[in-house]
Amino acid sequence: MSEMEQKNAGQISIELNEEVAQGTYSNLAVITHSSSEFVIDFVRIMPGIPKAQVKSRIILTPEHAKRLVAALQDNISKYESVHGMIKEVNGSAPVLPMTFGGPTAQA
Repeated sequence: MSEMEQKNAGQISIELNEEVAQGTYSNLAVITHSSSEFVIDFVRIMPGIPKAQVKSRIILTPEHAKRLVAALQDNISKYESVHGMIKEVNGSAPVLPMTFGGPTAQA
């Protein structure tokens, strides 16, 4: 194996197609978990429309969920060091009954 192949052996090539690169807006995350996975449903709630729709569902192992939390915290710290503290507006989150049969949190 050449030196270049050895350097690239531990790397992963990640592709981002144009449709996914556009992103999907979400203003609510519903998080549930079992003993083996965390499920994050990203929802878009629009003012005046009583029905919201899950736009994306991400399923993670507990280990990956913990890594995601750490990565988000790191990125939030970096953002706030440049742009200032992110203000949390109390009462801005929708108050909805979120019961899907398991432990649920809202973010």
